[in-house]
Amino acid sequence: MLAKLTKYRFSAFIAAAFFVCDAGAQTAVTEVQAPPESSIPAGPRGVAIQEGRKLMNETHQRLPKNVGNGLNCTNCHLAGGATANASPWVGIWGVFPEYRSRSGKLISLQERINDCFERSMNGKPLPYTSAEMTNILAYMQWLSSGVPTGVSVKGRGFGPVDQKLKADPNHGKQVYADKCASCHGADGSGMKNGEHGYTFPPLWGANSFNDGAGMARTYTAAAFVKHNMPLGQGGTLTDQEAVDVAGFFTHQPRPVYPGKSHDWPLGDKPKDARS
Repeated sequence: MLAKLTKYRFSAFIAAAFFVCDAGAQTAVTEVQAPPESSIPAGPRGVAIQEGRKLMNETHQRLPKNVGNGLNCTNCHLAGGATANASPWVGIWGVFPEYRSRSGKLISLQERINDCFERSMNGKPLPYTSAEMTNILAYMQWLSSGVPTGVSVKGRGFGPVDQKLKADPNHGKQVYADKCASCHGADGSGMKNGEHGYTFPPLWGANSFNDGAGMARTYTAAAFVKHNMPLGQGGTLTDQEAVDVAGFFTHQPRPVYPGKSHDWPLGDKPKDARS
């Protein structure tokens, strides 16, 4: 009897342990926090991490054959990909391969990176085996140090915004003039920073992201604005103001991404996706 009870308790313990692990894989339990600089190792891996960080910060300058506009990756992934609610890369290493509804399939981290090159950077994908892709992956892996595999960090993506709100682009134009134009320009052309791209990126026009980018969607852009803009004053706009200004600038002229006609092949296209 004792042996059976002990066996039952052990089985229950194992089942509970698996339940906790599985729950952890679905629940954000880790804060967004970049590892200390001192944790970058010496040798080839450390060099790759440093090079990957440079590519993310100076994408336009260092990858001119792959970037078709004036942007750097860190124009949206703030502080080197270590800012909550600004699509951080912290923890990203351990959640891929991941199902993506826009693709309608499970995709690799390399595919997700190239998605950004083709859409947000309006450019061309990196070869999977290139030194540049390897360095970017090394940087993202290092940023994810200490985050358990399968765990999404708190603040992954761009944060919440009320998607029941309807955008008023006319009011958004005024919000843009009051809150955004001083940095991004009245004409949305941004503020240049020499050969390194832009201190404040263009929000529309030929040097901005194309209409297949996630940031071209009203509610995705609104969430980013709500939690991060104006820079250093994130959270000061209401959800309605964020949705209105996003409804204004996302629908200004920008490059066209022809591949977007193949997005959401399973028919679950979001209401703000560009057509």
